[in-house]
Amino acid sequence: MGATSKIVYQGGLRTEAEHLKSGQKIITDAPTDNYGKGEAFSPTDLLATALGACMLTVMGIKAQSLGFDLEDASAEIIKVMDDNPRKVGEVGVKISLKQNCDDKTKKILEGIGLNCPVAKSLASDLKQNVSFEWRS
Repeated sequence: MGATSKIVYQGGLRTEAEHLKSGQKIITDAPTDNYGKGEAFSPTDLLATALGACMLTVMGIKAQSLGFDLEDASAEIIKVMDDNPRKVGEVGVKISLKQNCDDKTKKILEGIGLNCPVAKSLASDLKQNVSFEWRS
């Protein structure tokens, strides 16, 4: 199995991660409440953000297989840190979607999102507070 990414410490509590297949790069900084500049996503921001991105991705895959697009769907992420030990204690995800499907399909899509690979990979004691807003 080949590597997915390579991360280089840049100094000053900053890293640069490269996705090896695409060459895309992400910069991370330590957050301001943990000695950093907070000029980019922190590693824990990426963890929380990955949950919302994964949910939208798998919901999009399912919607596509059902013959429609989740165009303009969005996720707003709230990350809550615990202090002792320092870790992500809670992630809030508010998903907003167009109301372009019936109630049965909405429930299917919500179930797919709630069971995405990232959600299933996170520690069981990390609170995942997820809400879905279907707008017209």
